Amino acid sequence: MTEHGPDVAVVHPLATYTNLVFLKNIITRPNIIVGDYTYYDDHDDPYNFEKNVLYHFDFLGDKLVIGRFCAIASGVKFIMNGANHETKPISTFPFAIFGNGWEKVNEGADHLNKYPFKGDTIIGNDVWLGYGATIMPGVNIGNGAIIATMSVVTKNVPDYAIIGGNPAQIIRMRFDEATIARLLRIAWWKWSAEKISENIRVVNLGDVDELERVL
Repeated sequence: MTEHGPDVAVVHPLATYTNLVFLKNIITRPNIIVGDYTYYDDHDDPYNFEKNVLYHFDFLGDKLVIGRFCAIASGVKFIMNGANHETKPISTFPFAIFGNGWEKVNEGADHLNKYPFKGDTIIGNDVWLGYGATIMPGVNIGNGAIIATMSVVTKNVPDYAIIGGNPAQIIRMRFDEATIARLLRIAWWKWSAEKISENIRVVNLGDVDELERVL
Protein backbone atom coordinates (compact mmCIF):
# COMPACT_ATOMS: atom_id res chain seq x y z
CA MET A 1 0.00 0.00 0.00
CA THR A 2 1.36 3.41 -1.00
CA GLU A 3 1.35 6.02 1.75
CA HIS A 4 0.67 9.66 1.05
CA GLY A 5 1.51 11.33 4.34
CA PRO A 6 -0.56 11.55 7.52
CA ASP A 7 -4.34 11.47 7.50
CA VAL A 8 -5.33 15.13 7.24
CA ALA A 9 -8.53 14.41 9.18
CA VAL A 10 -6.85 13.23 12.40
CA VAL A 11 -6.38 15.50 15.41
CA HIS A 12 -3.06 14.02 16.56
CA PRO A 13 -0.87 13.15 13.54
CA LEU A 14 1.90 12.03 15.95
CA ALA A 15 0.14 9.32 17.90
CA THR A 16 2.57 9.36 20.83
CA TYR A 17 2.69 13.17 21.16
CA THR A 18 -0.69 14.68 21.94
CA ASN A 19 0.55 18.26 22.38
CA LEU A 20 0.65 18.64 18.60
CA VAL A 21 -2.56 18.81 16.56
CA PHE A 22 -3.62 19.38 13.01
CA LEU A 23 -5.22 22.68 13.87
CA LYS A 24 -8.10 22.60 11.40
CA ASN A 25 -9.59 19.63 13.22
CA ILE A 26 -10.03 21.34 16.61
CA ILE A 27 -11.24 24.79 15.54
CA THR A 28 -14.76 25.66 16.73
CA ARG A 29 -15.09 29.31 15.71
CA PRO A 30 -16.50 29.92 12.21
CA ASN A 31 -14.37 33.06 11.82
CA ILE A 32 -11.10 31.08 12.16
CA ILE A 33 -10.22 29.29 8.91
CA VAL A 34 -7.24 26.93 8.79
CA GLY A 35 -5.76 24.98 5.87
CA ASP A 36 -4.83 21.32 5.73
CA TYR A 37 -1.71 20.01 7.48
CA THR A 38 -1.14 23.20 9.48
CA TYR A 39 -0.19 22.19 13.00
CA TYR A 40 -0.11 23.79 16.41
CA ASP A 41 2.24 22.53 19.13
CA ASP A 42 1.42 23.72 22.65
CA HIS A 43 3.56 22.95 25.70
CA ASP A 44 0.48 22.62 27.92
CA ASP A 45 -2.64 21.93 25.85
CA PRO A 46 -3.15 22.46 22.10
CA TYR A 47 -6.78 23.30 22.77
CA ASN A 48 -5.41 26.59 24.11
CA PHE A 49 -5.15 27.83 20.54
CA GLU A 50 -8.51 29.57 20.39
CA LYS A 51 -7.82 31.12 23.80
CA ASN A 52 -4.80 32.76 22.18
CA VAL A 53 -6.92 34.36 19.45
CA LEU A 54 -7.76 37.40 21.54
CA TYR A 55 -10.49 40.07 21.30
CA HIS A 56 -12.15 38.12 18.47
CA PHE A 57 -15.79 39.19 18.65
CA ASP A 58 -18.39 37.81 16.23
CA PHE A 59 -20.14 41.16 15.83
CA LEU A 60 -17.00 42.69 14.30
CA GLY A 61 -16.82 40.05 11.59
CA ASP A 62 -13.04 39.91 11.23
CA LYS A 63 -11.47 36.58 10.32
CA LEU A 64 -8.24 34.80 11.10
CA VAL A 65 -7.23 32.87 7.98
CA ILE A 66 -4.25 30.49 8.09
CA GLY A 67 -2.98 28.63 5.03
CA ARG A 68 -1.74 25.08 4.50
CA PHE A 69 1.44 23.50 5.90
CA CYS A 70 2.04 26.16 8.56
CA ALA A 71 3.96 25.38 11.75
CA ILE A 72 2.68 27.30 14.78
CA ALA A 73 4.72 27.11 17.97
CA SER A 74 3.46 27.21 21.53
CA GLY A 75 2.20 30.53 22.84
CA VAL A 76 1.66 32.26 19.51
CA LYS A 77 -1.04 34.92 19.98
CA PHE A 78 -3.27 36.71 17.51
CA ILE A 79 -4.64 40.08 18.59
CA MET A 80 -7.85 40.76 16.67
CA ASN A 81 -9.73 43.97 15.94
CA GLY A 82 -11.79 43.88 19.12
CA ALA A 83 -8.69 45.06 20.98
CA ASN A 84 -8.62 48.41 19.19
CA HIS A 85 -9.42 51.65 21.01
CA GLU A 86 -9.95 55.11 19.59
CA THR A 87 -6.79 57.19 19.48
CA LYS A 88 -8.09 60.53 18.16
CA PRO A 89 -10.05 61.60 21.29
CA ILE A 90 -8.30 62.94 24.37
CA SER A 91 -9.08 59.69 26.20
CA THR A 92 -8.70 56.19 24.79
CA PHE A 93 -11.03 54.76 27.48
CA PRO A 94 -14.02 52.83 26.01
CA PHE A 95 -16.72 54.70 27.96
CA ALA A 96 -19.67 53.44 25.90
CA ILE A 97 -19.34 49.77 26.77
CA PHE A 98 -20.08 50.48 30.44
CA GLY A 99 -23.47 52.13 29.80
CA ASN A 100 -25.26 53.79 32.72
CA GLY A 101 -25.27 57.08 30.87
CA TRP A 102 -21.80 56.73 29.35
CA GLU A 103 -23.24 55.22 26.17
CA LYS A 104 -24.20 58.76 25.14
CA VAL A 105 -20.58 59.23 24.08
CA ASN A 106 -21.62 57.44 20.88
CA GLU A 107 -24.68 59.56 20.15
CA GLY A 108 -24.77 60.45 16.48
CA ALA A 109 -22.00 58.01 15.59
CA ASP A 110 -21.87 54.47 14.25
CA HIS A 111 -20.58 52.50 17.22
CA LEU A 112 -18.70 49.93 15.10
CA ASN A 113 -17.06 52.57 12.92
CA LYS A 114 -15.76 54.56 15.87
CA TYR A 115 -12.99 52.09 16.55
CA PRO A 116 -10.03 51.29 14.26
CA PHE A 117 -10.66 48.23 12.08
CA LYS A 118 -7.64 46.74 10.30
CA GLY A 119 -9.46 43.92 8.48
CA ASP A 120 -8.80 40.19 8.47
CA THR A 121 -5.55 38.65 9.67
CA ILE A 122 -4.12 36.45 6.90
CA ILE A 123 -1.31 33.92 7.32
CA GLY A 124 -0.04 32.42 4.07
CA ASN A 125 1.09 28.87 3.35
CA ASP A 126 4.24 27.16 4.65
CA VAL A 127 4.69 29.85 7.33
CA TRP A 128 6.63 29.16 10.53
CA LEU A 129 5.41 31.16 13.52
CA GLY A 130 8.00 30.92 16.29
CA TYR A 131 7.43 30.50 20.01
CA GLY A 132 5.50 33.28 21.69
CA ALA A 133 5.13 35.46 18.60
CA THR A 134 2.28 38.00 18.61
CA ILE A 135 0.43 38.93 15.43
CA MET A 136 -1.44 42.25 15.51
CA PRO A 137 -4.82 42.94 13.85
CA GLY A 138 -5.08 42.99 10.09
CA VAL A 139 -1.55 41.78 9.42
CA ASN A 140 -0.88 39.74 6.28
CA ILE A 141 2.03 37.29 6.42
CA GLY A 142 3.27 36.02 3.07
CA ASN A 143 3.92 32.45 1.96
CA GLY A 144 7.10 30.82 3.21
CA ALA A 145 7.78 33.49 5.84
CA ILE A 146 9.49 32.78 9.17
CA ILE A 147 8.53 34.73 12.29
CA ALA A 148 11.18 34.62 15.00
CA THR A 149 10.55 33.74 18.63
CA MET A 150 8.74 36.44 20.69
CA SER A 151 8.35 38.76 17.70
CA VAL A 152 5.55 41.33 17.66
CA VAL A 153 4.32 41.60 14.08
CA THR A 154 2.68 44.97 13.47
CA LYS A 155 2.79 45.21 9.66
CA ASN A 156 2.56 43.00 6.59
CA VAL A 157 5.33 40.48 5.97
CA PRO A 158 6.58 39.74 2.41
CA ASP A 159 6.69 36.22 1.00
CA TYR A 160 9.75 34.28 2.17
CA ALA A 161 10.94 36.94 4.61
CA ILE A 162 12.54 36.14 7.97
CA ILE A 163 11.46 38.72 10.53
CA GLY A 164 12.07 39.30 14.21
CA GLY A 165 11.95 41.81 17.04
CA ASN A 166 9.46 44.19 18.63
CA PRO A 167 8.22 45.64 16.40
CA ALA A 168 9.33 42.94 13.99
CA GLN A 169 11.61 43.94 11.12
CA ILE A 170 12.96 42.01 8.16
CA ILE A 171 16.17 40.23 9.13
CA ARG A 172 16.76 38.87 5.65
CA MET A 173 14.96 37.33 2.71
CA ARG A 174 15.17 33.58 2.33
CA PHE A 175 15.61 33.79 -1.45
CA ASP A 176 16.19 36.43 -4.11
CA GLU A 177 13.24 38.05 -5.90
CA ALA A 178 13.45 35.87 -8.99
CA THR A 179 13.49 32.67 -6.93
CA ILE A 180 10.58 33.83 -4.79
CA ALA A 181 8.57 34.51 -7.96
CA ARG A 182 9.30 30.97 -9.15
CA LEU A 183 8.33 29.45 -5.80
CA LEU A 184 5.05 31.34 -5.76
CA ARG A 185 4.31 30.10 -9.26
CA ILE A 186 5.13 26.51 -8.28
CA ALA A 187 2.99 26.81 -5.09
CA TRP A 188 3.79 23.26 -4.02
CA TRP A 189 1.38 23.58 -1.06
CA LYS A 190 -1.50 23.39 -3.54
CA TRP A 191 -0.40 20.00 -4.81
CA SER A 192 -2.32 16.86 -3.92
CA ALA A 193 -1.06 14.66 -1.10
CA GLU A 194 -0.11 12.08 -3.72
CA LYS A 195 2.01 14.53 -5.72
CA ILE A 196 3.71 15.85 -2.59
CA SER A 197 4.50 12.29 -1.48
CA GLU A 198 5.95 11.40 -4.86
CA ASN A 199 8.21 14.47 -4.75
CA ILE A 200 8.78 14.85 -1.01
CA ARG A 201 12.57 14.85 -1.26
CA VAL A 202 12.50 17.56 -3.92
CA VAL A 203 10.17 19.72 -1.82
CA ASN A 204 12.58 19.33 1.09
CA LEU A 205 15.68 20.30 -0.90
CA GLY A 206 16.99 23.76 -1.74
CA ASP A 207 17.05 23.10 -5.49
CA VAL A 208 14.29 25.21 -7.04
CA ASP A 209 15.27 24.05 -10.53
CA GLU A 210 14.52 20.48 -9.54
CA LEU A 211 11.23 21.50 -7.93
CA GLU A 212 10.21 23.38 -11.08
CA ARG A 213 10.78 20.26 -13.20
CA VAL A 214 8.01 18.52 -11.29
CA LEU A 215 5.38 20.90 -12.69
